[in-house]
Amino acid sequence: MLALVISPALADKHVKAGPRKGLIMELQGKNAEFFVEKDHTVSIAFYDASGKALTPSDEVVTATAEAPSGKAKLEFEKKGNLLVSKAPLPSGDGYQVVVQAKASADAKSKNFRVKLQLHTCAGCSNPEYACTCDE
Repeated sequence: MLALVISPALADKHVKAGPRKGLIMELQGKNAEFFVEKDHTVSIAFYDASGKALTPSDEVVTATAEAPSGKAKLEFEKKGNLLVSKAPLPSGDGYQVVVQAKASADAKSKNFRVKLQLHTCAGCSNPEYACTCDE
């Protein structure tokens, strides 16, 4: 019974990174890649199960940055093949970003907690929030 409790917890620790070196969030039938741009906005790219890029259609994404300065809600808009936050993340890092994503407007919402660490990992060269090293 202990294995049933521990196994899901360990499975959630395995991080997958996308083609842009962002954090892959698994949705129903597709993947979404969370990526912090140089201007501190967040962009979300979508991929099918084989990794082929998808143009956003009816996916719904919102996020809440739980920064030391207070909570900030991020809304997203379609820009080309991405959903991009209308506002940048609050300054700093080391805080949680809670992303709520739906594969379609009528799908069940799925929550993802991202520990926002913006420095680059020396081992995998991804931003630390998308580090794939087994540390």
